[in-house]
This record gives sequence, C-alpha cells and structure tokens, in this order.
Amino acid sequence: MSDFLDYGFVQRAVVTGALIGLSCAVLAFFVVLRRMAFIGVGISHAAVGGVALGVVLGVPPVVSAAAFSVAVAWVIGWIAQRGRISEDTAIGVFFPTAMALGIALISLSPTYRQDLMGYLFGNILSVRPSDVWILAGLSAASLGVLSWFFKEFLYLGVDEEAARAAGVPADPLRYLLLTVLAVTIVASMKLVGAVLVSAFLVIPAATGQAIAGSTRAMLGVAIASALAAVGGGLWLSWLWDLPSGASIVLVSAALFFAALGAARILGR
Repeated sequence: MSDFLDYGFVQRAVVTGALIGLSCAVLAFFVVLRRMAFIGVGISHAAVGGVALGVVLGVPPVVSAAAFSVAVAWVIGWIAQRGRISEDTAIGVFFPTAMALGIALISLSPTYRQDLMGYLFGNILSVRPSDVWILAGLSAASLGVLSWFFKEFLYLGVDEEAARAAGVPADPLRYLLLTVLAVTIVASMKLVGAVLVSAFLVIPAATGQAIAGSTRAMLGVAIASALAAVGGGLWLSWLWDLPSGASIVLVSAALFFAALGAARILGR
C-alpha cells in the first residue's frame, strides 16, 4: 500500500476521489429520496455534448460541460414543470440528443478522441494538478449548497406537499438541486466517467437505505460507502490494471449487495 501512495498522480487521484466521492454521496442521498436517478443518467450523458463543445470552442472541457449540463438540467425541469411532457420523456429526448451532438462534434477533432474516452469511462489516475483545483472547487461549491439548504432539501424529499404548505420555495430549490446535480456530475466525470457516474449518484445512498434505520444513518452509510468505494476501487485498479471508474463502481455495487445481505440478517 505504501508503494501505491508514493506516486504523485496516485495521491492526486485519492484526494480528488475522496472529495468527489463525498459530494456524490451527499447528493445521492437527495437523489434517492426524490427519485431523481433517471435525471442523473440524462445529465451525465448530456455532459458529453458539453465536453465536445469545449473542444470545438477552445475552452476548458470541464467549464463547458458544467455550463451545458446546467442548461440541459434547467430545460428538463422547465418542461416537466409545465406538465405537457413528463419528466422522464423530456430526459429521454434530451440525453441521447446531447450525447449524439457531442459524438458528432468530437469527430471533428480526431486527436482528442483518446481523451474523450477518459470523460466517458473515467480515468482519475490521469488527473493533472490543475484539474484538482477545478474539480475541488466544483465539489466544494456543491457541498456548500447542499449543507446550506440541507433541511429544505430533506423536507422536500420526505414530503413535498407538506413542504410547500409550510412555505418552502419548492420550485427554486428544485432548480438549485438540478444545478448542483449537473455540477457534481461534471466534477465526477474524471473519476468514474459520464457513463458510470449515474451509478455513483445512486448506489451509495441505496446502500445506506438498505441498512440504515434513519435518514441520518442513511447519509452516514452513504458517505462511508462512497469513500470506501473510491479507495478500494483505486487500489484494485492499481493492483489488477483495471479501468479506475469501473473498479470504483464495482466496489460500490459490492458494498450495496453486502448491505442487502446484512439487512436480511438483521431483519430490516
């Protein structure tokens, strides 16, 4: 293990992975409570279009992906709010369209295709020092918003009708949560990739939900399992030369099934 941590790129991967894993776990808590898992899938695929736009326009892909993903999330929320088209239908229209746009644009830059694979499937071991600051800033901003409005988001997730009756501004908070979701997905793309990030935004909270007896315990288990998945996944990736993103998600899934088994034994 000491040899594993001797390398600078591994240290950057561990630090960045821990920070992003923490923010994903906290966000996953609200995603599962509000049944927004499919939105995470849609935004993660739409982020590919944002990456491609950044390549074509010559701006940092993380910045362009964040702006594009937030715009798509807001449009999906606006269409769903009007009620003419269901939310899942809007997601089903936007995410393949945005991803197809990204693939078409990236074909104009053949030299960038290899790096695109990193955004699709994750390669945290290739994170550069400059990326660490950008990703850490995005993750810190997401955690700050989630912490500041934690009670309001929790109230909406448990009983939205009662929250509205109590005067909680449900619609603005919904758009804010969509924004945080989009930013966190972009920040996580280097960790597990756009294809796998949706799983990382659900599995930690599902693990907590399977074994915990309260929302507080559910959040704690989600954070612990996410951090364990990052550490364990990176170690397996190093040990067996596996893709880092896939390794992290597989470890996270293993923890989920272990939690299901423990819950069955405990009678929950």
